[in-house]
Amino acid sequence: MIVLDAHTALWATFDAALLGKRCRRIIERAAQDNQLAVSTICFWEIALLIAKRRLRRADSAEEMHRQIIGAGAAELPIRGDVAILAAQLEGLHNDPADRFIAATAIVHDATLVTGDRRLLDWRHSLGRQNAEL
Repeated sequence: MIVLDAHTALWATFDAALLGKRCRRIIERAAQDNQLAVSTICFWEIALLIAKRRLRRADSAEEMHRQIIGAGAAELPIRGDVAILAAQLEGLHNDPADRFIAATAIVHDATLVTGDRRLLDWRHSLGRQNAEL
């Protein structure tokens, strides 16, 4: 399974040219195999970006949600085990959304696709794919 970070879900859905060639192939294959997912917290991040007028790809967060899910990503809820793990992750910065996204990928034994250097450089066994490659 592949778990997309919020910006990677946006890139994959609205501007695939921002993704690296290898990453695009990985995402396309995961979508075809029903192995593409996004954490619920990503939609919170997207809604905040829209509210702050830093993201203008759609009229609303609801529309973005529909488009990302419609592009083949399954939505993974923040369950109790994910929330607990997010609080326990050692060495990861304190951005709550990133902590939830990383914990979601770990709990689901998935590869995290991100372009976020803080997540890519984090010393942990979590499988990661740089979205820019």
